[in-house]
Amino acid sequence: MLHFHLISPLTTINQGLIEVYQSDYGILYQGDCLKFLNALPDGCVDIIFADPPFNLGKDYGKGVNDQMKSDEYLAWSKQWLSESIRVLKPGGSLFVFNLPKWCIEYGAYLNQKGMLFRHWIACRMPKAFPRGQRMSPAHYGLLYYTKGDPAVFNKVYTPIQVCRHCGGEIRDYGGHRKKLNPKGINLMDTWDAPEDVWEDASTGDNAEETLWTELEEMWSDIPPVRHRQHKNRGANELAPIMLERIIAMASNPGQIVIDPFGGSGTTFYAAEKLHRYWLGTEIGDTQPAVKRLTDLANGKIEEWESARGKKKVKIPQNDSTQLDLFSY
Repeated sequence: MLHFHLISPLTTINQGLIEVYQSDYGILYQGDCLKFLNALPDGCVDIIFADPPFNLGKDYGKGVNDQMKSDEYLAWSKQWLSESIRVLKPGGSLFVFNLPKWCIEYGAYLNQKGMLFRHWIACRMPKAFPRGQRMSPAHYGLLYYTKGDPAVFNKVYTPIQVCRHCGGEIRDYGGHRKKLNPKGINLMDTWDAPEDVWEDASTGDNAEETLWTELEEMWSDIPPVRHRQHKNRGANELAPIMLERIIAMASNPGQIVIDPFGGSGTTFYAAEKLHRYWLGTEIGDTQPAVKRLTDLANGKIEEWESARGKKKVKIPQNDSTQLDLFSY
């Protein structure tokens, strides 16, 4: 049974929240995000991840209005942002994923509320079409704020990116690769799509060597969830690797993650895998999230979302066998 209870059964009834799934680590409710946040006590969670509807008029099912007037959308956004700040512990982290158009407004509001800006992470959105007299959109924004100085910040590493055609490194490290941290290079604040060119580096004397790079503000290996083989619902969906990275970076095992816009359950899936406690709600259809969590409980791991590309292994000329090793 779950080892923590932030919302009492009576409160869930009063707020109209319906429990639809429970595991040893978390509870998923069906209900409104504001009622869910209102039910939580002050300063009780370590991470909040929010991926609200983008107000683009998409169909998220019954109960979801994705076509408000701009001022109404911002007023609603400020309500759940304010509640999110309230329920965060001192030093807790808030991540908000949205279009740059809304991220600018969110950032201004969070600054006014005394939150500490950490990063604007650019998540690449390749092959998008321009709309009207505009440049082709190239990224989503992922805002990263903390409630004061961060209580937790774990460095995350990714493989050095190389061209799938020539094998050369995409970024010039100034000839200092041998001096890089053996763990890799820190995560950047831009994310790209691996389908564009990336594979694991495998060069030098050691044919099986994999070189890693620290995360930066441009994250370059987040796969888009487009293929029906991997999609858990018809509406937009995030790759679990993105949430795994966020949760690993800003929390430790045993801490609490919440997501007020549960969607297909990506946040809860990642939290379960990384042994964090979690709570969340989804106002629409919760079955995709329940199925994903049930599959995980039954040992079904979605390996695809953690792929960093292929690591090429050299085979002796007298061995005609072809071998590709995949890194996860």
